[in-house]
Amino acid sequence: MSHTINIKNMVCPRCISAVSGILEALSISYTSIKLGEVELVSTLNSIKKSSLSRVLQDSGFSLINDRKSQLIEHMKNLVIEKIHHSNEVIDFKWPNFIGNKLNLDYKYLSSLFSSVESITFEQYIINQKIERIKELIVYDELTLSEIAFKLNYSSVAYLSNQFKKVTGMTPTQFKSAVNRNRKSLDDV
Repeated sequence: MSHTINIKNMVCPRCISAVSGILEALSISYTSIKLGEVELVSTLNSIKKSSLSRVLQDSGFSLINDRKSQLIEHMKNLVIEKIHHSNEVIDFKWPNFIGNKLNLDYKYLSSLFSSVESITFEQYIINQKIERIKELIVYDELTLSEIAFKLNYSSVAYLSNQFKKVTGMTPTQFKSAVNRNRKSLDDV
């Protein structure tokens, strides 16, 4: 019988690799691992769980035990996966996508997110999109128009306005700035 554990701060493929290494070092067998979630072969006893928790903590991760925190972390991971790790164009409405993926009412999820985090879920999505835009600007492989399309902005002007509202500068100013002020995903 398999058992799922949820891990906070898994935001990228390197995080998956790091957690995989931790599990292997502790001789904990798993069947699958993805952002924020590990499917174990069997339930952990309290000693193994305590060891895992301590080693994860030392690496910047943590076990998530309560249902509300699991839902919030799952919401964050869905956003990060779609915005940062998918090459698909984002052509859906976030409330529908999140509600369908978690099989819960979006209003409940959004309210839960806001009550636990210091920002709304919508602002979290915007912050993630802005960090992705910064990344794509630095790579200099896509035009602003292509970035706007990829991230489902209705226009370059809308993207630019939102970018300036969040960062205090236009995408063009950001591109020419010496210090690009990028944040790691778990700090967004």
